[in-house]
Amino acid sequence: MLLRSLNPYLVARGDDVEDAVTVGDTVLSRSDLIGAATSVAERIAGVDRVAVWAEPTARTVVAVVGALIAGVAVVPVAPDSGPAELDHVLADSGARAWLGVAPEHAGGLPTVPVRMHARSWHSYPEPAGESTALVLYTSGTTGPPKGVLLSRDALARGLDALAEAWAWTPNDTVVHGLPLYHVHGLVLGILGSLRIGSRVVHTVKPTPERYAATRGTVYFGVPTVWSRIAADEESARALSRARLLVSGSAPLPVPVFEKLAAFTGIAPIERYGMSETLITVSTRADGERRPGWVGLPLRGIETRLRAEDGTDIPHDGESIGSLQLRGRFFDGYLGRPEATAATWTDDGWFVTGDVAAIDAEGFHRIVGRESTDLIKTGGYRVGAGEVETAILGVPGVGEVAVVGLPDDDLGQRIVAFVVPDSGADVDPDAVIDHVAQQLSAHKRPREVRFVESLPRNAMGKVRKALLE
Repeated sequence: MLLRSLNPYLVARGDDVEDAVTVGDTVLSRSDLIGAATSVAERIAGVDRVAVWAEPTARTVVAVVGALIAGVAVVPVAPDSGPAELDHVLADSGARAWLGVAPEHAGGLPTVPVRMHARSWHSYPEPAGESTALVLYTSGTTGPPKGVLLSRDALARGLDALAEAWAWTPNDTVVHGLPLYHVHGLVLGILGSLRIGSRVVHTVKPTPERYAATRGTVYFGVPTVWSRIAADEESARALSRARLLVSGSAPLPVPVFEKLAAFTGIAPIERYGMSETLITVSTRADGERRPGWVGLPLRGIETRLRAEDGTDIPHDGESIGSLQLRGRFFDGYLGRPEATAATWTDDGWFVTGDVAAIDAEGFHRIVGRESTDLIKTGGYRVGAGEVETAILGVPGVGEVAVVGLPDDDLGQRIVAFVVPDSGADVDPDAVIDHVAQQLSAHKRPREVRFVESLPRNAMGKVRKALLE
């Protein structure tokens, strides 16, 4: 059973939990969630796919769980989606209705209400494991967003491997305030908790004050969230009672890692994954936690590095190459067989599009995307991530993004976009010299540009295509 903690027979036996799911001020027991979600399932049984306007509310949780009980695939839709993106997602996904609430631009689809106080105790058979549970849409950085087909079995395998790596048990309380239309917030935060049987608290907004006000054992955040918490010593110290602080969706800056460890006494857990593969590499709860590294492959996952000519890259911790994975992942992109085939090598490895280094012990360091973070300058291959990490060690630097811009002589020149700390006066020459001394001369920025902020998406990832 995918959401095994919601087995009605267990709850009827007395295994109910009064505060199984908390979203803002709304608290649901397991029996509340089962009853309300089963009522939803009765109204949509037999439908192929439904769209869910994935606002951070208890209604969204009930809608998703109700669809999964009925065996109906869920298409989570970001609440900040514009009309053009909505039209694309609705037409591409084939969603038959909005479940819960609909946006003003509803695309002509009917709305099936989610009644929070309705209850049904009808029993539904567990849907087939190979059936689609979620259709998650990619960010669309290389074209229109693609629908990633994730089966119930894929979700279960991925969550069980994480539970093993993180020693995640029903005794945990997971806290996060992340969006409910991506892997991190929805799959790990909500569905993971319901599979494992742990309590989950969604803070609606991931502010330091709201995180500090909870009494969780496992906290999820993206680097932007952890950066803000690390800048608020009182809130950070309040998390010292936790068991795990988990960061993902983008690299966690080393200075933030070190501040969190100093204030809480807990070195953060970092992990790596994609919509197509879920989480594949992670630091273990009982293992080494190394700043800037995301750990080891999870159970059932193999990794390798390849050069542009297809040859192996040595696992020396320094050499970077294209990261490829082998395991049981997604079922392809909806309606895009050519795009699906292009993500796999002839010998069965998934091409992530990310650049990484692996050391002799098997630890992984993600450098960034091949399309935006692999800079080819003067005959060298430079990972933007390692340059960014070095620059964050310069006093007064708050945030940084490094890109390769066209250059007639070098092919690409390394340019650093720096957000100084409030009131700080950062010398651009000091930034350049620091990188040349910490790394290599050819990895130094040729130009430093100061900006007030970096463009980011909802998950905190910098939109480097907008930097020029």
